[in-house]
Amino acid sequence: MKTVEQQNPLSEGLRLERTPEPCTVIIFGASGDLTMRKLIPALFSLAQQNLLPAGFSVVGAARSPFSHEEFRDKMKNAVQEFADVGPQDANLVDSFISGLYYNPSDPTKPETFANLEKLLGEIDQERGTSGNRLFYLSTPPSLYAPICKALGQVKLNGSKGWTRIIIEKPFGKDLESMRELNRDVLSVFEEDQVYRIDHYLGKETVQNLMVLRFDNSIFEPLWNHQYVDHVQITAAESLGVEKRAGYYEKSGALRDMIQNHLFQVFTLVAMEPPVSLASNDIRDEKTKVVKAIRPFTHDEVPHYAQRGQYGPGAISGKPVPGYREEEGVDPQSSTDTYAAVKLCVDNWRWAGTPFYLRSAKRMPKRVSEIAIQFKTPPQKLFPASEASSPAEPNRLIVRVQPDEGITVKFRAKLPGQAVNIRNVNMDFDYGTSFGKKSPEAYERLLLDAMLGDSTLFARGDMVEASWELLMPVLDVWSQPAGDGFPNYAAGSWGPQASDDWLASECRQWRRP
Repeated sequence: MKTVEQQNPLSEGLRLERTPEPCTVIIFGASGDLTMRKLIPALFSLAQQNLLPAGFSVVGAARSPFSHEEFRDKMKNAVQEFADVGPQDANLVDSFISGLYYNPSDPTKPETFANLEKLLGEIDQERGTSGNRLFYLSTPPSLYAPICKALGQVKLNGSKGWTRIIIEKPFGKDLESMRELNRDVLSVFEEDQVYRIDHYLGKETVQNLMVLRFDNSIFEPLWNHQYVDHVQITAAESLGVEKRAGYYEKSGALRDMIQNHLFQVFTLVAMEPPVSLASNDIRDEKTKVVKAIRPFTHDEVPHYAQRGQYGPGAISGKPVPGYREEEGVDPQSSTDTYAAVKLCVDNWRWAGTPFYLRSAKRMPKRVSEIAIQFKTPPQKLFPASEASSPAEPNRLIVRVQPDEGITVKFRAKLPGQAVNIRNVNMDFDYGTSFGKKSPEAYERLLLDAMLGDSTLFARGDMVEASWELLMPVLDVWSQPAGDGFPNYAAGSWGPQASDDWLASECRQWRRP
């Protein structure tokens, strides 16, 4: 009997995935939530798809004094709770867990890294991993530099096989800290060894942007200032700060989402076609478009950025507190829980077409999308009628999450003698079309890092350019907001000032 994927004609002819060389993944911060909820389940999912090499091994590294068996028991529970495990997977679970090891590691105690070096050598001998190592820093950013230096001291920054290191965001908290972090990391590793991970780039719909643009002749000729009025990239969350106040108070929406996630998505929407699919050719184009963004001064910040903070309100009919009432938040906090920026790209393709990026907490619903709004026809040929719906611009909407897919919105005539026009949608849905769910972002990114494919990882020069552009906003927003906060109710679509800002440019925010 054929599987759903085999029965679906749209899945025919898809290339087989590549399997990496035998290797060991070393996870620093292995006792944390990210490891248990995302990393280990993602690796197990790759094992289910036969995408892990023979002898594949994982070493957990953290300050907690676990034994190998204690770590294996902890990760087995994580797999059973957070991965899609069926009764048929019992032997696979045991086999996967048997390849897990643990090494207590403290960057302030060099001898623990000497022990790590010894353990990795033993794993190479016992499991045939050939000295291929992928380090993953799932720790507080303050430990990135000390861990890198400790790895360098025991010569784990290079071996007889390949060596790579994944660094989780945030890549600094401003331009200077990013540069300092970069200097520290690159004093130990080469740039081509460093993989700055952004899980948004692992999402299937984000990866599909290049195919949508460059493999479909119906879209790319319209992908420019002559036909596109503006682009909106939105990442809205219905959740509040939850238990992350300690982090969020120092971050805010601009640092947490726009500088990294949404900037990465923006580059895929706005970049020029690369000369090839080689990772650096693609990343060259992404960096070029960031460098083409028009810089602005501190005085111009109100024209290019808007901020907000949620007050008390309701989500799904249930009352929720304002940000300043959340546990661990300063009652006078000026932290932005809503941030929106306008990017003007001064190049041949996009001159005069603005890109609006916004992210916020306590929105009416969780949604991430890219909305490309096309210009209206030069002349209104069809008069309005009572049976016609109000005219809406044509839009191409890429739904990143949830319900991944693409929608084209256009106008069509109702059946009948009269010319009555309605707004209609043409939809593509990933789950329906391909008969399979999209893989988790970390699955793709971990596999790419093991394969040495850096396409979906941020390069240092692009990260630096994005920080440089946003520094005037961060400087201005570092000042107290005064009586202006909170300026939107939880459960609303953001501050009135942000709506007025777009209205002043004869545009309005789309309500997903």
